[in-house]
Amino acid sequence: MRQIHLSAWLLVILSSLLQVLIFPLPGLYLLSWVAFAPLIVAVLRARPAGALEIDGSIHLQAAKPGQAFLLAYLSGILWYAGTCYWIYDTMHQYGGLSAPFAVLALFLFCLYLGLYHGLFGLLLSLAAGPGRDNRTALVAAPFLWVAVELARTLVTGFPWNLLGTAQVDNTSLSRITTWTGVYGVSFEIMLVNVAVAAAFLVPKKKRSALLMASLAAAAVLQAGRLVDAPSVPADRAALLVQENIPVDATWTRDNFERTLRELVDLSLKSVAPDTEPDSKTGKVGTAKIDLIVWPESPAPFFTSDPLFRDPVSQMAREAHSWVVTGAIGNTPAAASGTSASQVFNSAAFISPTGDWAARYDKVHLVPFGEYLPFPRLFAFAGGLTKEVGEFQRGASRAPLHAGNIRLGVFICYESVFPGEVREFANHGADVLVNLSNDGWYGDSGAYAQHLNQTRMRAIENDRWMLSATNTGVTASIDPYGRVVARLPRKQRAALAAPYALTSVNTFYTRYGDWFAWLCAIISAGALLKRFGRYRKPGKKAEASS
Repeated sequence: MRQIHLSAWLLVILSSLLQVLIFPLPGLYLLSWVAFAPLIVAVLRARPAGALEIDGSIHLQAAKPGQAFLLAYLSGILWYAGTCYWIYDTMHQYGGLSAPFAVLALFLFCLYLGLYHGLFGLLLSLAAGPGRDNRTALVAAPFLWVAVELARTLVTGFPWNLLGTAQVDNTSLSRITTWTGVYGVSFEIMLVNVAVAAAFLVPKKKRSALLMASLAAAAVLQAGRLVDAPSVPADRAALLVQENIPVDATWTRDNFERTLRELVDLSLKSVAPDTEPDSKTGKVGTAKIDLIVWPESPAPFFTSDPLFRDPVSQMAREAHSWVVTGAIGNTPAAASGTSASQVFNSAAFISPTGDWAARYDKVHLVPFGEYLPFPRLFAFAGGLTKEVGEFQRGASRAPLHAGNIRLGVFICYESVFPGEVREFANHGADVLVNLSNDGWYGDSGAYAQHLNQTRMRAIENDRWMLSATNTGVTASIDPYGRVVARLPRKQRAALAAPYALTSVNTFYTRYGDWFAWLCAIISAGALLKRFGRYRKPGKKAEASS
């Protein structure tokens, strides 16, 4: 650490701050084009070489692998602390942790997930090798970043705020996700960051021209935000009910029945016949509703409870509509083949005749929220799990069939996984539905971050997305990721949400994360090539760069 120049640490802190600012709530997405450049420069100009340049300035060279890891690791820790600070409130308010232990939980979280930034720095250093020629590292950097994002998705299971999500409102650029997934936008952003970083790694006489070219490229790519996508006709409408039930509500039978009655009354009052969404604007006045959606809820709505089932079935019959509702699905011990009943975080599906026709059980559960990994090691965090239950994983991502509609229903946190959401569309879903309880996030930026990630899933699969949340944002999202209609947060209300059915699959829907895997393969090839050059007989290590 003592060999790392002070300027490298300062660049890392600057990069971390910029990375935090590009995601909501600040949402300064323009900074995404330069946010990682200081980190790249820090890794490639980190330690003195023991010599002076002709003009008397200090000669800095690339960090050693361990140094590069530390620099990027610090960046990752700061970035997660700045964007996922809401974990503290969640663990403190709902997990039963004292303030010091909640801080510790957030700190451990940042230490763990920050390892991926550290891995990027380590790989970038290995690609650079010894000496002053950083061309291989600069060329490899965008591929390395996407490979690390893929690892974060598959290994840790927390791909929160993948870099490309920062450009979800950039209509022209974000459409490449229909081919590459969000990883393609991440690659484009890192490519510009590399060009900006290169401007500070070349001789000063070349710096201005390269920097101007890099910023011009960023401006051209960012200009896609100014392009208006064509309107998408909506010929259907769903009623999205925002329940606005407090996460920490105390439940008695009277409170339960009153809440359920109010939600049923709100739903029936909001279902009005004989109108259609405007085919040009997508706006709905009092549209004919063919689907009612209730979100994931903190209320104890059990699919086996007649106090819940009967009113919902009656509502479906009176509305003459299909109903999707968040609920706790339970399978009796005899049916599950086990000695104890199984509990699932579910989406129940009720037909217009009131029959409970099908159920989707959440496949990707939230650690510490819906199950406790390594219970003995993390027993201190069990309070949060007690609030929501110990759930079992579902086994299928098959669409739910509502007459001629095939619904790809997934729950809350699952929307941040590009490869998992695409499975619903690939299996035939012609509209996507996300049920979420974002009340856990409070007033932090997490609800807006979650919304942007959900919007990106709509773009990748060229599908309408119906996002029904407990406290907001409840919205209808078109295939370009635009929010067509939404409700204000923290209000109990119902939204007549326009949508349409789509049967055409995008390249990404069919083939998934091929681009991210290609980046991983190219990254491995670049590293193997670099190591091969190290070991050529009869050459000094310096010659390898």
